[in-house]
Amino acid sequence: MQSKTTKLILASSSPRRAALLAQLGLFDVVIDPSSADETVGADLSPAEVVTELAARKGLEVAQRHSSCLILAADTVVAFQGKIYNKPRDEVEARQMLTSLSGQTHTVYTGLWLHDATSGCTRCAAEAAEVTFRTITPTELDWYIGTGEPYDKAGAYGAQEKGALFIESIRGDYTCVVGLPLGKLGSWLAELQ
Repeated sequence: MQSKTTKLILASSSPRRAALLAQLGLFDVVIDPSSADETVGADLSPAEVVTELAARKGLEVAQRHSSCLILAADTVVAFQGKIYNKPRDEVEARQMLTSLSGQTHTVYTGLWLHDATSGCTRCAAEAAEVTFRTITPTELDWYIGTGEPYDKAGAYGAQEKGALFIESIRGDYTCVVGLPLGKLGSWLAELQ
């Protein structure tokens, strides 16, 4: 594994991704959010969307750094052929959570890692299935009122209050949070 003195640029402003990296204790993490365009074609699958966006974000940030690791990620929720990004408003958050209530959906996280020193780059998508229990109207009102749904794909945070709705997760929990650590760990092992 990398040493704590290894500098890693996180091309994201997500506090959840930063917290997961801090939990590892392997890097000196520097936050440098990407300003890459996140518009994608409607014909892409959820896995293609997240890998495309993770790569776009990473490449944009990599132009500013020449001798470190650069990590980018993107997460979406997919359910019944629709991709759920971050809700734009309360109405959209309520619609997303209502449709996910009592159902199983898939969370896709694209991960892009670049070693600027060696030029080695990895990019892939991970997926995990999440089953929600039925959310009552009172719970939905309460959760919307917390403000938590607005900066999260699918309008919920598995690592925060939204965990109350999760009945089960099949796959990597950290994929659902937005940074699949198992995949990252395997890539870091390959770089040594």
